Amino acid sequence: MACNSGSKPVLLWLDLTHDRSAEELIGQFRSSCDCRLARDSSVTDAEHDQQPDMICMHFDRPDALGLNLLLEVKRTAPSIPITMFTVQHSEELAVWAMRAGVWEYLVLPLPCAEKTRYLESLQQLRTLRQGGAVHASKPCIERGCPLPDSIRLTKSHQIQRALQKALLHIDQHFHEGIDQKELAQRCGMTPFRFCRLFKEQLGVGFMEYILRKRMDFAKELLNNSQMPITSIGYESGFKDPSYFARSFKQYMGCTPSEYRSAGPDKESTRTDLGLGSTREEMLQTGIREQA
Repeated sequence: MACNSGSKPVLLWLDLTHDRSAEELIGQFRSSCDCRLARDSSVTDAEHDQQPDMICMHFDRPDALGLNLLLEVKRTAPSIPITMFTVQHSEELAVWAMRAGVWEYLVLPLPCAEKTRYLESLQQLRTLRQGGAVHASKPCIERGCPLPDSIRLTKSHQIQRALQKALLHIDQHFHEGIDQKELAQRCGMTPFRFCRLFKEQLGVGFMEYILRKRMDFAKELLNNSQMPITSIGYESGFKDPSYFARSFKQYMGCTPSEYRSAGPDKESTRTDLGLGSTREEMLQTGIREQA
């Protein structure tokens, strides 16, 4: 294969997706690069009249067959750098790619800033390769890789950022069923650690925090609408009207109807008596505890 000297970087694509969906990703690069889709797994056959600047291997769910193929491509075309695009990502896979000698590892979908950074690095690499600099010394290419948040942030900041995600989710979905285990996973924590840190950071337990949100929402509806009390209970996230009335009285010291009659200027003192502490009560409010 002859060395590429065209105006655009030449990218040779290997579609290793299970549904052969690489064309959509390739389309994102056609305006900036000369993109060619390999007919099979070979990257050294006679159909390519120019050596590509980059071999792009697109995975959706990497498997043993595809990863072994990457190693084979690396062995048969050692002078051509490889970019690995993948939808399914893990730390273990990224470490494997680094050790396999992959030039770039990109997780899809690709943000615009990441695509721009990649194209700039690719152009620098292409210029160095064409100028023969790679034979004189190891090329110094500005990759523009920001440090991961896990490196830049302190442990305390990481916890606060994770819990902010949880609070935002609760604010948006407190009137629906909330799965504690799923929310913990969103924050990158085990359910036990999530509950412990939630209580430490906010001074109130996870379930009581949600119940407070629901009670405050119910009070707002009682003060500012003519909705039936049963409907207010449902809108606030309670599945059982009788449990809503009982919890409201425990929380506010009066029933919902008494609260509505008295008006917002005559609130009773709220009591914190461990609302929703039993399994039955959690099911009634739609809060699912950890398995």
